[in-house]
Amino acid sequence: MAATGHRRAPDQVSTRRAAYEARQRRRANMIAGVSTFGVLALLLVLVPLAPGWQAVKASFFDGDVFLRTFPGLLQAFVLDVAIFAWSVPLIFALGLAIALARGARNPALFPLRIFGAVYVDLFRGIPVVLLVYLVGFGIPGLGLPRPWNSPYIWGTVALVLTYSAYVAEVLRSGIESIHASQRNAAICLGLSERDTMRHVILPQAIRRVVPANMNMLVALQKDVALLSFIGPVEILRQAGIYKSLLANFTPYVAAAIIFLCVTVPATRYADYLLNKDRNARS
Repeated sequence: MAATGHRRAPDQVSTRRAAYEARQRRRANMIAGVSTFGVLALLLVLVPLAPGWQAVKASFFDGDVFLRTFPGLLQAFVLDVAIFAWSVPLIFALGLAIALARGARNPALFPLRIFGAVYVDLFRGIPVVLLVYLVGFGIPGLGLPRPWNSPYIWGTVALVLTYSAYVAEVLRSGIESIHASQRNAAICLGLSERDTMRHVILPQAIRRVVPANMNMLVALQKDVALLSFIGPVEILRQAGIYKSLLANFTPYVAAAIIFLCVTVPATRYADYLLNKDRNARS
């Protein structure tokens, strides 16, 4: 009985544990902040001491060139956003079709499974820039009339072919992550195989793969710049034009900053969705 009198209450133990963890988090944040500040301070001190810093500063960090070219680059970036906007629904639709083809269970649809596997292997194996060249220069070379020889059309096709292969695999993993008992229960309730996929499997699978597909969208936003190689005057091509006119690389730095203003928030949001999904499953 005496021993039980000295036993700590569970709420006291949990409170002390929470206080200890809070102290550890504060200590870790303080160490991380100090080390980060130290690294930045060293960079700010040591980089300007490099022998070629003045030449690099004049070529890449010219404030006057930055202010002159930034509005034009921002206007050209609108084209990147437009290509991204019309590519996303096409990528998702084709990726979903390929994922469903790869997951087809009917023996009569076995050729579709083969086609889906070949499609994914083919377009995931070809680098995006190479496919942009092959499609962007090869198909217009057939002598198609306007507007079917437009680099905007065939550049978009190249992006859709590549990214739909990746999205298809992500969607297929989401579909396969749904437990078989849910499919069996839906069929026992009288739903057809098609309705089971449409109303039971796909809604859950799509929710599960949203974080992974967000990372795909971030990568797509950057790869839109590859279309500049086949003609469209988007932000990368516009930066190259300014670089040639002004003999200065600062426009490329300005273009990089514009990309970062879009991709960094999108990446952080994707990380937030991943953590939220991980916590919901734990």
